[in-house]
Amino acid sequence: MLVTLSIRDIVLIDRLDLDFAAGMSVLTGETGAGKSILLDSMSLALGARGDADLVRHGEGQGQVTAAFDVPMSHPVRFLLKDNDLEHDGDIILRRIQAADGRTRAFINDQPVSAGLLRQAGVLLVEIHGQHDDRALVDADSHRALIDVFGGLAKDVDAVSAAYSAYKAADKAVRDHEARIEAARNEADFLRAAVEELSQLKPQAGEEEELAARRTDMMAVEKIAGDLNEAFETLNGAASPIPELASLLRRLERKADQVPALLGTPVRTLSEALDLLEETRGGLEAALRETEFDPRELESVEERLFALRAASRKFSVPVDELAALCERMANDLGDLDAGEDKLAALVETAAKARSAYDQKAVSLSEKRRKTARALEKAVETELPDLKLERAKFIVELATDSESRGRSGIDTLEFHVQTNPGTKPGPMMKVASGGELSRFLLALKVSLADKGSAPTLVFDEIDTGVGGAVAEAIGLRLARLAGSVQVLTVTHAPQVAARAEGHFLIAKEAASKDRVATRVTRIDDDHRSEEIARMLAGSVITEEARAAAKKLMAVSVP
Repeated sequence: MLVTLSIRDIVLIDRLDLDFAAGMSVLTGETGAGKSILLDSMSLALGARGDADLVRHGEGQGQVTAAFDVPMSHPVRFLLKDNDLEHDGDIILRRIQAADGRTRAFINDQPVSAGLLRQAGVLLVEIHGQHDDRALVDADSHRALIDVFGGLAKDVDAVSAAYSAYKAADKAVRDHEARIEAARNEADFLRAAVEELSQLKPQAGEEEELAARRTDMMAVEKIAGDLNEAFETLNGAASPIPELASLLRRLERKADQVPALLGTPVRTLSEALDLLEETRGGLEAALRETEFDPRELESVEERLFALRAASRKFSVPVDELAALCERMANDLGDLDAGEDKLAALVETAAKARSAYDQKAVSLSEKRRKTARALEKAVETELPDLKLERAKFIVELATDSESRGRSGIDTLEFHVQTNPGTKPGPMMKVASGGELSRFLLALKVSLADKGSAPTLVFDEIDTGVGGAVAEAIGLRLARLAGSVQVLTVTHAPQVAARAEGHFLIAKEAASKDRVATRVTRIDDDHRSEEIARMLAGSVITEEARAAAKKLMAVSVP
């Protein structure tokens, strides 16, 4: 419920802090005292469109703050949680209206968009009044009220789930049809591409291996000539090794004769021959290691160039050619086997549609029964509201081909104000006074079902007589047993039913300025205010007695 309302510098209100309680509270006062300003201020805090004219003259900005105490299970807490906003304590909505027309919105002191503030406001407060455009205008809200009144939440959820399944199955059919059509349009290209890539048989990582092998062979090719020349020098016909070996043998035979002279040359020459032999063996081993068939290099280069040409042709890296070939083959497979798969998908979609239709028809039947029950409940309230010749009609139309998440029904509240007149939408056909009474009868019938925790009624008793005002007061009091009710009224019969009473008046704030003041009054002052409402400017003892009598009547 609404706990506090604080207003700063809005039109005639300079500073105002109000505390509200559960049950029914009324706001009364002379015409022009500022009752509409109070409601406009509340609407601003609830997310209504801002207006620079709301800022008190001479001030740079105005501000309205509304604090609410609601159960932890209330939908507004889930809305705040979904938007990463503090949601555990009181819900505090705040709106700042600047004189230049700009506004800022806050929930629990965190800045939010005006749209989110409006979403929260709708969940917390409903404002009803003559020619009201803030509640029950959208026909979707009428359907939601029927569902709540009939306890159809599980049926609605089942229809919504079936709708999601049906739409998913239908999308699968359309997506597969699109793939088949695309494959059919590209069939020739796909077949040629698959044939080309299948013959090429690209492998992941193959390009890197071939490039490395080609680099190695090209490097070997560059040094092979030098190796051959060196090996031929040491191993060919012109090799110095045999001649040096023969020379070594002759020197060795003579070394014994003059060891001091030939010992060192013989030893070093022997070592040189050993090194030459070792070098020849190393060159021979190197030649064996570097030996390759030039045709292999040509083959590697041809393979590498073919892979890179395919990569350029199909605009994918070489390593992705194999995956591309598989995808194209699958597309061809979809085309070849597509009709069978499509038939299976169509069958699945048909079953999903049938399941949805069954649930939607069942929900529609329950809504129709609920609609008749709500019609009876509302029409039970109408005679006491002097609408005994009027009819309340739930206009429900069902179109099995208009499938939606909420079912196959369009639903709107219609009324017939007098016999012989044409029924029509309640918000268009009923006059201001009639509309307010229809809305009251509807809200009383719905009680706490599908209602915000705080209901505000703006002068719904305007233009009605004492008996009707009395009936309105009694119904507002009954409604206050389920939700918090705030009522702006000129009817003493309505004011007498309230548990809380606020008096709105204009006072001089300074020599040349006035301000709206709102005061919570006790029973004695309430009696005097109700007497004023009965008698006018001159309050008689008869009026005072009548006021006390009205206040003494208990709510049935």
